[in-house]
Amino acid sequence: MSEQPLPAVPFLKLPEGGDPYLEGHKCSNCGATYLGERSVCSKCGARDQMETVTLPNAGKLYSYSIVYRSFPGIEVPYISAIVDLDDGTAIKGNLINIEPDPENLEFDMPVEVVFADALGRKDQEGNSYISYFFQPKADS
Repeated sequence: MSEQPLPAVPFLKLPEGGDPYLEGHKCSNCGATYLGERSVCSKCGARDQMETVTLPNAGKLYSYSIVYRSFPGIEVPYISAIVDLDDGTAIKGNLINIEPDPENLEFDMPVEVVFADALGRKDQEGNSYISYFFQPKADS
């Protein structure tokens, strides 16, 4: 069993002594950025032109769905969202810390990436996990 939580997905990085971050890959040919690792750009088709980048922790809500039915043990309703990060990378995740009601949600509303416990789940060895979520950006 690990003392520290483990990342729930391989593109979530937990540097020792540093803050968690999401890692993406950017095409040095056309500038398109993607979540996670890849060797071919989906936009321009360039091969072996991808470089590792740290993704920004801010963006805007592009689309969402309020989920009312899910697997047993998953609390509903929750908001499944697609967010366009400030660098143009589109990523999917859950929007938290806001009531799941369309009255509370606006397309293009500012959101931020936050890192938190992955729903309190543990694996067979007792390891806990950390995941990423979105939340409405606090007014500055």
